[in-house]
Amino acid sequence: MFRVVKAGWRALGVNRMRTILAMLGITIGVGAVVAVVSIGEGTQREIDRTIEAFGTNLLVVTPGQTRISAGRSQRATTVTTLTADDAEAIAEELREVDVAVPAATKKMNLSWEGVTTETTVVATTPEFQEARNFRPARGEFITEHMERIRSRDVVLGQTVADVLFGGGDPLGARVRIGRAPFEVVGVMERKGLDIGGQDEDDQVFIPLSTGQRRLFSIAHVTIIYAKVRRGESRADVQAEIAALLREQHRLRENAADDFTVLDQSEIIAAQQVISGSFKLLLTSVGAISLLVGGVGILAVMLMSVRERTREVGLRRAVGATRRDILVQFLTEAAVLSIVGSLAGVALGVAGAVVTATLTEWAMAFSLPAALGAVIVSAGIGIIFGIHPARQASLQNPVEALRGR
Repeated sequence: MFRVVKAGWRALGVNRMRTILAMLGITIGVGAVVAVVSIGEGTQREIDRTIEAFGTNLLVVTPGQTRISAGRSQRATTVTTLTADDAEAIAEELREVDVAVPAATKKMNLSWEGVTTETTVVATTPEFQEARNFRPARGEFITEHMERIRSRDVVLGQTVADVLFGGGDPLGARVRIGRAPFEVVGVMERKGLDIGGQDEDDQVFIPLSTGQRRLFSIAHVTIIYAKVRRGESRADVQAEIAALLREQHRLRENAADDFTVLDQSEIIAAQQVISGSFKLLLTSVGAISLLVGGVGILAVMLMSVRERTREVGLRRAVGATRRDILVQFLTEAAVLSIVGSLAGVALGVAGAVVTATLTEWAMAFSLPAALGAVIVSAGIGIIFGIHPARQASLQNPVEALRGR
């Protein structure tokens, strides 16, 4: 068998440019499939990681009307009627909710010893850790005591800590948020990007009372995180929260909600639909390229049969059977497609790595997908090589020796 493969490879090497062009379709097809699957696998892992990081069984209450578009939440109207009292009411009156955490956010400058960075300041309560699965890597998070006395303590996200302090220890340092001095009491563990693609580490945390009264000068909050108890229906709790908030805000029966209750699964589902459509599109391109590659193999093998008529006649004259000739040409077609597919795997991995680097998408090489692509391409090579191989095997030895 090895000698047959070696002979097939030698025959294909006679006209290298034609062979390379024939393999190109297979290479592009396999490369597209491997790249798409690698990015798709990486994206799915990233989505799973994001779900875990964002917090499981989580409902998000935002002020005004918010809709989901292209996998992101977009606020259509903005109001200031959402308060910490609403979060307290949700936590106390709905037994299906473990915790309801209010938060107020604002983009502000944070500086230390001449280094300044713009970041998101999150004013919230100690229960934020439980709702969002956030934990400090060093130091401590906001405590009830800090909240009660409106302390000027701050917990840094990893990105902010890296920008301001590099590899140094920020604990105990005095930083400024705007013009107000704060003491660093903790640094959060690294979380990465959230569902909307924002850096979860590029934010800092302060007590809610401090943010509302001393920094933002507001009485409302910009978001409430409600963690639903395991086993409870998020859809039912979503409706109960909406009914409770309408009562809290004293809205008339025909009045529109001045808030929106979002289920994180809706945002994730929208993102997965977009990702799936993109994956299907690129996979279709890969399938078409494989088909084109198969046609290329068919053309090359037909030309090879015509050019090697005398060789076929000579082999038949010295005792080769029709089956031997058939196997020889089928082997050449298989070699052509397998080599092209292996090059395609390398191209696909390289393409996925480059794409992930340039776009910050995640990628994960899938060995089963790569093996499947190689097997499929080998099958395509054999299928498209059957007709030329059969033509060669059916040639009359005498006429073949005459070159007809």
